[in-house]
Order: sequence, then C-alpha cells, then structure tokens
Amino acid sequence: MIGVGVLASAGWAAGVLGPSEILLSWLVGGAIALAGARAYAELATAIPRSGGEYRYLTDLLHPVAGEMAGWASLVLGFAAPMAFCGAMADAYGSTLTKLPANSLGITLIVATTLLALASARATQRVQDALAFSKLVLFAGFIGVGLWLGSREWPSWRPPIEGDVRLADFFGQLLWVAVAYSGWNTAAYAAEEFREPRRTVPRAMLLGTLLVIVLYLLVNWVFVANLDAATLAQWRESGGDSSRTTLGHLIVSKLVGPVGAGAMSAFVVLSMASSACAFTIAGPRVLASMASDRRFPRSFEAPAGVTPVRATLLQGALALAMLVTHSFDLLVENVGAVLTFTTALTTLALVRARARPPRGFESTRLASLGVLCGLGYFAASAWTLWAAAAEKPMRLLWIGLLVGAALVAHLVRRLRGQRLGQA
Repeated sequence: MIGVGVLASAGWAAGVLGPSEILLSWLVGGAIALAGARAYAELATAIPRSGGEYRYLTDLLHPVAGEMAGWASLVLGFAAPMAFCGAMADAYGSTLTKLPANSLGITLIVATTLLALASARATQRVQDALAFSKLVLFAGFIGVGLWLGSREWPSWRPPIEGDVRLADFFGQLLWVAVAYSGWNTAAYAAEEFREPRRTVPRAMLLGTLLVIVLYLLVNWVFVANLDAATLAQWRESGGDSSRTTLGHLIVSKLVGPVGAGAMSAFVVLSMASSACAFTIAGPRVLASMASDRRFPRSFEAPAGVTPVRATLLQGALALAMLVTHSFDLLVENVGAVLTFTTALTTLALVRARARPPRGFESTRLASLGVLCGLGYFAASAWTLWAAAAEKPMRLLWIGLLVGAALVAHLVRRLRGQRLGQA
C-alpha cells in the first residue's frame, strides 16, 4: 500500500485545498478503504482463490464483469502503478544527480521485471528488504517532521479565490484512492497463502489500519511545515513540473540538503520495493484469466510459479505508460477506474447476500461485511459522481473499459456460436 500517492499528492492538493481539507481527505479515504477491506475480507473467506476482483465478479456477478476487472487490474491496478514508481524514482533521482529523462524509471521497471522472472523467492526477499527501507524512510520523515518541524496548526490557505470547492475535495479523493489502493492486494494471490480464509482478511484489515495512521502522520508533516510563500516559490522556480518532490523540499527546509538527499535516495529504494510488489501480484490476475480461458493459455501458470509471459506483458505496459503519459493525468484516471472496479465488487457482495448465485446458496456472509460493502459502494459512487461533475473526462477510461469488455465478450460468444455450427 505504501508507495507513490502519499508522497506525490500534497503538492497538487495544496493548490486547491487547505491543511484541514487535506487531512480530512486522507481520513475519509482511509475510512472508505477500511470499509472496502472489511467487505473484501468477507469475499476472501467465501472465495479463497487468487484473482481479486476478476475472481469475485466472475463468480458472484457475471464473467463479463470479471473480465473487465481483470483487464483493469492488469493495466491500471499494477502496470500503471509501476509507471508511477518509475516516474517518482525519476523525479527524486533528479534531485541527486542529472540523468536522462525516464532513465531511472525505465531501469527500475526493467530490473524488477527481470528479477521476478529469475526467481519468485528472490523477488520476495528483495521486496521484503526494500520494504524495510521504505519503513525507514517514512519513520525518518515523520520523526524529523514531528521533532524539528512545526507543532502549531497551520494557517496557510490555497492560492485560490473564495472557499474550497466540494468538487476539488472529491477530486483529491481520487489521488487518495490511488495511495490506498493496495489494501486489496492480498486477494490477488490468495491461493499462495497458508490458510487463506484466515490470513488474507487479517492482512487486508491490519494493513489498512496501520497505513491510515501512517498516512495521516505523513500529511501532518507536509501541511504543518508548508506555507503559501514557500509553496508558491517552489512551484514557480525551484520545484519540478509534476510537483512530486515536495517531500524533498520539506526535509531540506528542516535539516538541510544532506538530509533531503538521503530522503530522495530512500524514495528511489521505496519505489523499487513497490514495483517488486506489483510484479509479484499483478501477473497472477492474468494467469487466473488464462486458466479460465479468457486469455491465451500460454499466459497460464500453476500456483507458486511465476507467470513468465504475464510478467513480461505487465512490464512492457508499465514502460509504455511511463514514457507516454503525464503523471497527474494518469493518477486521476487510474484512481477513477480502480474506485469503479472495487465498488462494483463490493456491490456484488451485497447482491450475493440478497440473491446468492448458483453454487453459493449455502455460503454464509456476515452482516458486518455486507454493510461495509454497501457503505464502500455508496461512498465510491458519490466520489466518482462528484469528481466527474467537475471533469467529465475522468470517466472516459471507465467507459472505454466497459466497452472493451462487452466487445470482447460478444466476439467470444459469436466465435463460439460459429464453432458450434461448424
């Protein structure tokens, strides 16, 4: 879960939201993610299989919905965040030394992809080691901010006229959704867990609770040590065009350039950790689709074995998005699509309680999990509606995703009919 969004969003949010609204957005986003994690815990108990949204929607709603979520998971749930990691590594790496555009990001994506292909066990060990560096980074950032930074409630306001608009708040929630989006990752590789009915729900719930606390502390350091003059100066002259290196600025302000350089180095390492996690989980979704004959069988792989072709495909997609998309546009569109697919999955849980699909008539679904699913769906639907009212293009990728899934289903159905007639 801990990765790009929490470090990248503050520079954008401070342009339209004040400190109170920024912190509130992370609290609201965390509550929504926790409700989603509780709903997914119920799903993971009922369906202890790998595949995440693809598996749940296929079994509980309709294969078309599952296929749509599977494509969304591959392209936007994993390949796009890998591109985010590359972009963040490039941005923070540029504060240390001058490098060709995208060079560090490309190196990171290629290296993690090759590592995953070489050894699944080695990938997990490297990911665990890099995850420790990520924890050191955030602990250090929070420690420096709380010890040396301001302890007073910030009084700065965003550089906009009038009051903060509700549309801007919900637009920021799309960024927050991307930052919290890893809360459901354990569900993608459930079959590789020991006792998945017990361990997968615990992983999602405990992980989400811990990250909510961490994200609130990180954003407190941001808003407490920022002022309008510093932010304006950074944007106009000293900051990067994507405004992702605000953390470097804050640490430099508190402890000087050496500490800021150390933070930038840790950010690059933490992006490698996140990229490793995506190469572990993402290809399993495509392998699950291949095992259901919804993707070429050459992408199939047994549980515990690295899906080679799926891993290569995901790495290639991540590289393509890194070099062709701006960071902010990618984040908003990915946030909208991931919110849509997870909301649809929680709605499938609610529907399964009211009208169990074939094969699930005797499955017991706890009322708390179903209520959390209903709450997550309602909150996500409202967020998408409010964000799209301001920028309708935020729904473009959702429309393209739904259309592509329907076309693929119709093509497969017509092909099956023709084969049957032959």
